Amino acid sequence: MEPLCRKVLLIDDDPFFLKVLSDVFSQNGFEVVTADNGIAGIKAFVDNAPDVVISDLIMPRMGGVSTCMEIKRLAGDREPVIILLTSMFRGAPHEHEMPEMGARVHIPKSTNPLDIVIIVEQLLERHLSRPASS
Repeated sequence: MEPLCRKVLLIDDDPFFLKVLSDVFSQNGFEVVTADNGIAGIKAFVDNAPDVVISDLIMPRMGGVSTCMEIKRLAGDREPVIILLTSMFRGAPHEHEMPEMGARVHIPKSTNPLDIVIIVEQLLERHLSRPASS
């Protein structure tokens, strides 16, 4: 069995937040790809085929909802774990049965970065162990 390749794409227009999140994911064994807006994020998705996409909701050029929906469309059967991360969400991280605003998982930006990594690891493990279905 091949070792698990964990690649995350982080899309956020806040350079400080992008750096903090990138560092914590790198320190926890993820290969990290970053983009500073939705259009660059879609290109990075196509070029890198990440296992996880974490997108800010409000960004210039293309917002998080449109970005997540386009990534989902482009991914076809190989859809990554898609997460919206934004300061507009309050309370605990939440997973929806059906995607809302382009993502099944919504996480407030106020969540500790290490907790975000733990949530992503759990979601990725569940996502990769799920049998393929149409």
